Amino acid sequence: MVLPGLGGSEILIFALIVIMLFGAQRLPELARSLGRSKGEFEKGKTDFQPDSGSKSRTELEKAAKELGIDPTDKTDEELKNLIKDSL
Repeated sequence: MVLPGLGGSEILIFALIVIMLFGAQRLPELARSLGRSKGEFEKGKTDFQPDSGSKSRTELEKAAKELGIDPTDKTDEELKNLIKDSL
């Protein structure tokens, strides 16, 4: 992933600074650590799924009522959209 506005010379300077700070021997270890961290973050994102039970519905209805929305005869998705639109 290359950031917009970064050319070859900026990337080279950044790489040299990283090598000077961490040393050439520690770079593979640093890269592995960053890779593991990213993997754990992605795993955490996919593992987190909101409960789709009555608790979620109750929370949606409570939030809707606080915003003056009548939750009667509305699906969870409709309530989410109405709540989002009113915020």
